[in-house]
Amino acid sequence: MSEVNRDASSDLGLLFTDGLPVRDDSLGYRGTVAARAAGITYRQLDYWARTELVVPTVRDASGSGSQRLYGFQDILVLKLVKRLLDTGISLQQIRAAVDQLREAGIYDLAQTTLMSDGVSVYLCTSNDEVIDLISHGQGVFGIAIGKVLREVESSLVELETEQIDPTDELSVRRIRKTG
Repeated sequence: MSEVNRDASSDLGLLFTDGLPVRDDSLGYRGTVAARAAGITYRQLDYWARTELVVPTVRDASGSGSQRLYGFQDILVLKLVKRLLDTGISLQQIRAAVDQLREAGIYDLAQTTLMSDGVSVYLCTSNDEVIDLISHGQGVFGIAIGKVLREVESSLVELETEQIDPTDELSVRRIRKTG
């Protein structure tokens, strides 16, 4: 590993970089590179920048012939928008979700988990809290099935079980049907 890579990886708290690019906020990527990395067209990138959905943070366009430069976080947001579009979320709903994230002061998307059911976008803030970003921060609940399963198992350990009565006609039919 080069000395520059070693210093950068230790600054980021990374033990190994595995050949990944160094995340440096002073470095920028041209629009064509950002679009390719995010899996979108340059036309989409340009439209999203002009409508302020995803504005380049390293350098915005400042007139005819100037180049936008996108940072790593910008490309992460571009990729996120693309993924949400792929799930069926409309661009209008994505804008609402991004606005909600900004209003909540959430800018480091690498530390968040977003989910979508194709209708809405949800922000998971913890194991117990999920926020519907489309419905202006309306709280929703989630049920971890594995946790419920373990609770049922542990409660059943303490409770009595019953054996099937072989003379019960209904039980005999069930055994024949499943057997």
